[in-house]
Amino acid sequence: MVKRMTKLLLVLALALVATACGGGTETQDANADGSGQKEVVKLKLGHIATENDAWHKGALKFAELVEQKTNGEVIVEVFPSSTLGNDRDLIEGMQLGSVDFALVAGVLSNFYEPYSILELPYLFRDKEHLEKVLYGPIGEELKAELLENAQLRGLQFWMRGPRELTANKKVETLEDLKGLKIRVPEIPASLAAWEAMGATPTPMAFGEVYSALQTGVIDAQENPRALIASSKFQEVQKYLMKTDHVFGYVLLTMSDITYNKLTPEQQKAIEEAAKEATDYENQLVFELEDQLLEELTNAGMEFVELDVAPFVEAVQPVHQEFAAKYGQELYDKIVNTK
Repeated sequence: MVKRMTKLLLVLALALVATACGGGTETQDANADGSGQKEVVKLKLGHIATENDAWHKGALKFAELVEQKTNGEVIVEVFPSSTLGNDRDLIEGMQLGSVDFALVAGVLSNFYEPYSILELPYLFRDKEHLEKVLYGPIGEELKAELLENAQLRGLQFWMRGPRELTANKKVETLEDLKGLKIRVPEIPASLAAWEAMGATPTPMAFGEVYSALQTGVIDAQENPRALIASSKFQEVQKYLMKTDHVFGYVLLTMSDITYNKLTPEQQKAIEEAAKEATDYENQLVFELEDQLLEELTNAGMEFVELDVAPFVEAVQPVHQEFAAKYGQELYDKIVNTK
């Protein structure tokens, strides 16, 4: 009898310890009358954009859909404005399992190099070309390879508005780029391309860009209109050049460690929610493009349209270099997608 009681007490003690160390999960009543219990899994999603950005609104929609589709079993908390760190921090966090989801883009090329090709300026002809690549076999292949090589699970590609150049001097020709100190993300393709166009690129975390522009550490930066407006770069930049040099994406990415902790039903719900949130975010992005331009020009920025043909020609050697280094076959498939 004494042995039996000792075993029972030991089991109870272990149960209490397990409850106390439950980490990111908690339990709550399965229904209003408390007739059952379910485990609630709380997950974190980080990104670098502000709360006004389409990324954030898309992330909130994703969180809402996940909660609905799992009947409240999985809750996604969204952290904007680099609260969980910059792009590199978020990616490393997902690899460690300390971050569950992130919206990340070009910095992925530092973790799986073929993604560098997607960052080449003037690779994509227009938005439709980008969509055909990302939402076809090439996009599926890219996600599968990211999982295999970097242990990052790409859920869905989200569209972004084209990247455009802002500066405190008017840029209309390649000559105007000479000596221009331009912030670029930590992406080799961006560095090489802007050097080829004659600028002086400076890699810098996104959260530092506003103050660097304000203090004159850099002269220019390049981003989609949505990030320009939500980050208030119009307060510290005079000109907005319609370079449209990158038709780009952001990838809703998930830690594979987190994914494998979930039930098959929860995994399926997350995948479905990601797809539905993609449709929502993509529509929002392109509905806002004209409105954002009006907002930026009303704030005092001068909008400059220019002939991009010389810019396209200047980056062709970089295209060839990166294709040879990171995947000629991938590059050719993208260029030949009609």
